[in-house]
Amino acid sequence: MALQAIPIQNKRGRPRSRRTDRAILKAASEIVTVSGLAGMTMEGVADRAGVGKASIYRRWPSKGALAFDAVVDSILATQPTPDTGSLEGDLRQVAENWVESSNRKRGGRTVAQLIAEVQSDPDLAVVWRDRFVGRIRRERRPIIERAIARGEIPAGTDAELIMDMLFGPLYHRYMHGHLPLDAPFARGVARMVAVSAIKGAAA
Repeated sequence: MALQAIPIQNKRGRPRSRRTDRAILKAASEIVTVSGLAGMTMEGVADRAGVGKASIYRRWPSKGALAFDAVVDSILATQPTPDTGSLEGDLRQVAENWVESSNRKRGGRTVAQLIAEVQSDPDLAVVWRDRFVGRIRRERRPIIERAIARGEIPAGTDAELIMDMLFGPLYHRYMHGHLPLDAPFARGVARMVAVSAIKGAAA
Protein backbone atom coordinates (compact mmCIF):
# COMPACT_ATOMS: atom_id res chain seq x y z
CA MET A 1 0.00 0.00 0.00
CA ALA A 2 1.39 3.40 -0.97
CA LEU A 3 2.37 5.65 1.87
CA GLN A 4 0.46 8.86 2.37
CA ALA A 5 1.73 12.23 3.44
CA ILE A 6 0.53 13.29 6.87
CA PRO A 7 -2.24 15.82 6.25
CA ILE A 8 -1.52 19.39 7.34
CA GLN A 9 -4.40 21.20 8.96
CA ASN A 10 -5.60 24.57 7.78
CA LYS A 11 -6.50 27.42 10.09
CA ARG A 12 -9.99 26.02 10.66
CA GLY A 13 -8.60 22.65 11.70
CA ARG A 14 -9.80 20.72 8.63
CA PRO A 15 -7.22 18.30 7.16
CA ARG A 16 -5.84 18.98 3.71
CA SER A 17 -6.95 16.69 0.90
CA ARG A 18 -4.99 13.44 0.89
CA ARG A 19 -5.82 13.03 -2.77
CA THR A 20 -4.07 16.33 -3.46
CA ASP A 21 -1.10 15.27 -1.32
CA ARG A 22 -0.77 12.04 -3.30
CA ALA A 23 -1.09 13.81 -6.64
CA ILE A 24 1.63 16.29 -5.73
CA LEU A 25 4.01 13.62 -4.43
CA LYS A 26 3.44 11.44 -7.48
CA ALA A 27 4.05 14.33 -9.86
CA ALA A 28 7.19 15.40 -8.03
CA SER A 29 8.56 11.85 -8.00
CA GLU A 30 7.96 11.43 -11.72
CA ILE A 31 9.63 14.73 -12.57
CA VAL A 32 12.67 14.32 -10.34
CA THR A 33 13.17 10.75 -11.59
CA VAL A 34 13.36 11.94 -15.19
CA SER A 35 14.87 15.41 -14.85
CA GLY A 36 16.61 15.48 -11.48
CA LEU A 37 16.21 18.13 -8.83
CA ALA A 38 17.57 20.84 -11.11
CA GLY A 39 14.89 20.11 -13.68
CA MET A 40 12.05 20.12 -11.19
CA THR A 41 10.06 23.29 -10.57
CA MET A 42 7.08 23.95 -8.35
CA GLU A 43 5.22 25.20 -11.44
CA GLY A 44 5.97 21.96 -13.26
CA VAL A 45 4.80 19.86 -10.34
CA ALA A 46 1.62 21.93 -10.01
CA ASP A 47 0.83 21.51 -13.71
CA ARG A 48 1.46 17.77 -13.65
CA ALA A 49 -0.55 17.26 -10.46
CA GLY A 50 -3.40 19.50 -11.62
CA VAL A 51 -3.23 21.75 -8.57
CA GLY A 52 -2.40 25.37 -7.87
CA LYS A 53 1.15 26.27 -6.90
CA ALA A 54 -0.17 27.71 -3.62
CA SER A 55 -1.42 24.22 -2.68
CA ILE A 56 2.15 22.95 -2.87
CA TYR A 57 3.67 25.76 -0.82
CA ARG A 58 1.07 25.23 1.90
CA ARG A 59 2.37 21.68 2.28
CA TRP A 60 6.10 21.94 1.53
CA PRO A 61 8.41 24.85 2.35
CA SER A 62 10.81 24.26 -0.53
CA LYS A 63 11.45 22.35 -3.72
CA GLY A 64 14.07 20.20 -1.98
CA ALA A 65 11.70 19.20 0.82
CA LEU A 66 9.06 18.16 -1.70
CA ALA A 67 11.51 16.25 -3.88
CA PHE A 68 13.00 14.33 -0.97
CA ASP A 69 9.58 13.48 0.47
CA ALA A 70 8.42 12.29 -2.93
CA VAL A 71 11.43 10.05 -3.49
CA VAL A 72 11.25 8.55 0.00
CA ASP A 73 7.53 7.91 -0.39
CA SER A 74 8.20 6.12 -3.65
CA ILE A 75 10.92 3.98 -2.07
CA LEU A 76 8.96 3.05 1.04
CA ALA A 77 5.79 2.31 -0.91
CA THR A 78 7.58 -0.49 -2.75
CA GLN A 79 10.08 -1.42 -0.02
CA PRO A 80 8.23 -1.65 3.31
CA THR A 81 10.24 -2.54 6.39
CA PRO A 82 10.34 -6.36 6.52
CA ASP A 83 9.56 -8.58 9.48
CA THR A 84 10.98 -12.01 8.63
CA GLY A 85 11.52 -13.14 12.22
CA SER A 86 15.31 -12.76 12.24
CA LEU A 87 17.80 -9.90 12.15
CA GLU A 88 19.69 -11.35 9.20
CA GLY A 89 16.49 -12.01 7.27
CA ASP A 90 15.27 -8.45 7.73
CA LEU A 91 18.63 -6.91 6.83
CA ARG A 92 18.93 -9.18 3.79
CA GLN A 93 15.52 -8.16 2.46
CA VAL A 94 16.26 -4.46 2.96
CA ALA A 95 19.61 -4.81 1.20
CA GLU A 96 18.28 -6.88 -1.69
CA ASN A 97 15.36 -4.50 -2.28
CA TRP A 98 17.69 -1.52 -2.16
CA VAL A 99 20.06 -3.08 -4.68
CA GLU A 100 17.23 -4.07 -7.00
CA SER A 101 15.77 -0.55 -7.05
CA SER A 102 19.20 1.04 -7.48
CA ASN A 103 19.83 -1.04 -10.61
CA ARG A 104 16.61 -0.08 -12.38
CA LYS A 105 17.07 1.67 -15.70
CA ARG A 106 14.40 4.20 -14.81
CA GLY A 107 15.06 5.94 -11.54
CA GLY A 108 17.97 3.84 -10.34
CA ARG A 109 20.35 6.81 -10.30
CA THR A 110 17.90 9.30 -8.81
CA VAL A 111 19.31 9.04 -5.29
CA ALA A 112 22.88 9.46 -6.61
CA GLN A 113 21.82 12.62 -8.43
CA LEU A 114 20.20 14.01 -5.27
CA ILE A 115 23.32 13.23 -3.24
CA ALA A 116 25.38 15.13 -5.80
CA GLU A 117 23.03 18.12 -5.56
CA VAL A 118 23.34 18.47 -1.79
CA GLN A 119 27.14 18.43 -1.74
CA SER A 120 27.41 22.08 -2.75
CA ASP A 121 24.37 23.38 -0.88
CA PRO A 122 24.65 23.22 2.94
CA ASP A 123 21.04 24.31 3.49
CA LEU A 124 19.74 21.67 1.11
CA ALA A 125 21.97 19.10 2.81
CA VAL A 126 20.21 19.77 6.12
CA VAL A 127 16.84 19.13 4.46
CA TRP A 128 18.24 15.98 2.84
CA ARG A 129 19.41 14.55 6.16
CA ASP A 130 16.05 15.24 7.77
CA ARG A 131 13.64 14.37 4.97
CA PHE A 132 15.50 11.49 3.31
CA VAL A 133 18.27 9.97 5.43
CA GLY A 134 16.49 10.44 8.74
CA ARG A 135 13.18 9.11 7.52
CA ILE A 136 14.66 5.99 5.93
CA ARG A 137 16.54 5.22 9.12
CA ARG A 138 13.48 5.79 11.31
CA GLU A 139 11.49 3.40 9.11
CA ARG A 140 14.18 0.69 9.39
CA ARG A 141 14.90 1.10 13.11
CA PRO A 142 12.17 -1.43 14.15
CA ILE A 143 14.37 -4.14 12.62
CA ILE A 144 16.93 -3.60 15.39
CA GLU A 145 14.26 -3.07 18.04
CA ARG A 146 12.60 -6.39 17.18
CA ALA A 147 15.97 -8.19 17.23
CA ILE A 148 16.55 -6.83 20.73
CA ALA A 149 13.07 -7.91 21.83
CA ARG A 150 13.74 -11.45 20.50
CA GLY A 151 17.01 -11.63 22.41
CA GLU A 152 19.16 -11.92 19.28
CA ILE A 153 21.20 -8.87 20.26
CA PRO A 154 21.57 -7.01 23.58
CA ALA A 155 19.45 -4.09 24.67
CA GLY A 156 22.42 -1.75 24.50
CA THR A 157 23.10 -2.42 20.81
CA ASP A 158 23.91 0.72 18.82
CA ALA A 159 21.09 0.79 16.24
CA GLU A 160 22.67 3.69 14.36
CA LEU A 161 25.91 1.77 13.96
CA ILE A 162 24.10 -1.28 12.61
CA MET A 163 22.35 0.87 10.01
CA ASP A 164 25.64 2.51 9.05
CA MET A 165 27.22 -0.92 8.66
CA LEU A 166 24.34 -2.01 6.41
CA PHE A 167 23.94 1.05 4.22
CA GLY A 168 27.59 2.10 4.08
CA PRO A 169 28.82 -0.70 1.77
CA LEU A 170 25.67 -0.47 -0.37
CA TYR A 171 26.09 3.25 -0.98
CA HIS A 172 29.84 2.82 -1.55
CA ARG A 173 29.33 0.48 -4.51
CA TYR A 174 26.30 2.46 -5.69
CA MET A 175 28.25 5.72 -5.87
CA HIS A 176 31.57 4.38 -7.17
CA GLY A 177 30.53 1.44 -9.34
CA HIS A 178 33.90 -0.25 -8.82
CA LEU A 179 32.39 -3.71 -8.21
CA PRO A 180 29.01 -5.32 -8.92
CA LEU A 181 26.05 -4.07 -6.92
CA ASP A 182 24.01 -7.25 -6.97
CA ALA A 183 21.99 -9.67 -4.85
CA PRO A 184 24.97 -11.80 -3.69
CA PHE A 185 26.68 -8.65 -2.46
CA ALA A 186 23.52 -7.55 -0.66
CA ARG A 187 23.21 -10.93 1.04
CA GLY A 188 26.88 -10.87 2.03
CA VAL A 189 26.59 -7.43 3.59
CA ALA A 190 23.46 -8.40 5.51
CA ARG A 191 25.09 -11.57 6.82
CA MET A 192 28.25 -9.80 7.98
CA VAL A 193 26.25 -7.10 9.76
CA ALA A 194 24.02 -9.64 11.47
CA VAL A 195 26.92 -11.85 12.49
CA SER A 196 28.84 -8.86 13.85
CA ALA A 197 25.83 -7.73 15.87
CA ILE A 198 25.19 -11.24 17.25
CA LYS A 199 28.86 -11.78 18.09
CA GLY A 200 28.76 -8.49 19.90
CA ALA A 201 25.95 -9.90 22.00
CA ALA A 202 28.08 -12.91 22.90
CA ALA A 203 31.19 -10.88 23.71
